[in-house]
Amino acid sequence: MLLIIALCSICIVKKNNWPADVKDFVKRFQLRDHSGENIIKESLRDLSDLREHYLVELENSTWVRISSEDSYMTSLDDFDKDPDWLLGEQPEYGTGHIKKAPAVLFVVDKGNGWVDAFWFYFYPFNWGPYIMGSGPWGNHVGDWEHSLVRFYKGEPQFLWMSAHGGGTAYKFEAIEKIKRLRRIDGKLTNEVIKKPLIFSARGTHAHYASVGQHSHDVPFFFMPLSDFTDRGPLWDPSLNFYAYTITVGETMTPCGAEEAKMGLDWLSFKGAWGDKQLKSWDPRQKWCPFQWKYIDGPRGPLFKNMARVSLCQRFKWWNFWKGCPARRYIKKGEGLDAEKNDLVGDNCGILLYNIRPKWLRSILRFFTWRGSLCFIMDYFTG
Repeated sequence: MLLIIALCSICIVKKNNWPADVKDFVKRFQLRDHSGENIIKESLRDLSDLREHYLVELENSTWVRISSEDSYMTSLDDFDKDPDWLLGEQPEYGTGHIKKAPAVLFVVDKGNGWVDAFWFYFYPFNWGPYIMGSGPWGNHVGDWEHSLVRFYKGEPQFLWMSAHGGGTAYKFEAIEKIKRLRRIDGKLTNEVIKKPLIFSARGTHAHYASVGQHSHDVPFFFMPLSDFTDRGPLWDPSLNFYAYTITVGETMTPCGAEEAKMGLDWLSFKGAWGDKQLKSWDPRQKWCPFQWKYIDGPRGPLFKNMARVSLCQRFKWWNFWKGCPARRYIKKGEGLDAEKNDLVGDNCGILLYNIRPKWLRSILRFFTWRGSLCFIMDYFTG
């Protein structure tokens, strides 16, 4: 499935945090274990240096095979000083094409007519949120975000988008679309198609279906910790991507010559795509009651539960029944940038739109505003 990502363009923070090519990114690092010792003596040359296991020579001249699980890609430069490679590549105006930042697509056949298309988007840096004007907190080098389009017999049915430790699922028809000309073998045709829009938050790259202020990975009423989206420059990942297919038996196949040249070992790398959380005594590190300034980098695409049956990648602690309902209306953002219309869902449940008279609706809004009933209504009505 072809997606267009609308990147936030609010120029508030000092970092732009655009996407990048994983092939160029890895050249800026050494590979170290959790204690800071080099696993590979030289710096990483390319993706071929990433793999599931490594042979490491010990002090007694013996060799041991270790897992890459506790390893970290450690920056050769001081990432706190904003080296150029950390800023990423901006999309081309008009087309949304980024020549030096391919997305990564995995098409997973789930059987019985169901096919999942996972689009992964890589950013060199995650610029975290602010809390009551202080921050940013939760920054990390390397950032993998992804979205899922689920097909049944060739027709898109659902779309799920990641946001920090969770995400939101939608019925495909609910998502806003943009009209674009279809491309075949890189050439434009006269056929007009509609592609879904996802809005990527400023700095954190969390995905949302609307613009405005969105509570960040905490109860929805806690707005001091928020993500922000707007209608910034467009990125169309379908114009440049690496592609792989995965069958029901979990056999992975590269879809092109470039992917075959890159190999598959780098996808099995279990370590962090970025630096280990800085020590508390490091002068670059800071702490607030909620989060550290710099935390661990993320793991790669194969560890995002692509074998899942549910639309959701994982579930919150309170979601003991593991429910993942697909919303029928777009959940709107808050704040000055939010857009409101009849097709956008209310954060206190779409049922409130149908209550008459208005004075009764106002009373119910008062009693459900920022309350548990509000959350339950929104969750189950979509």
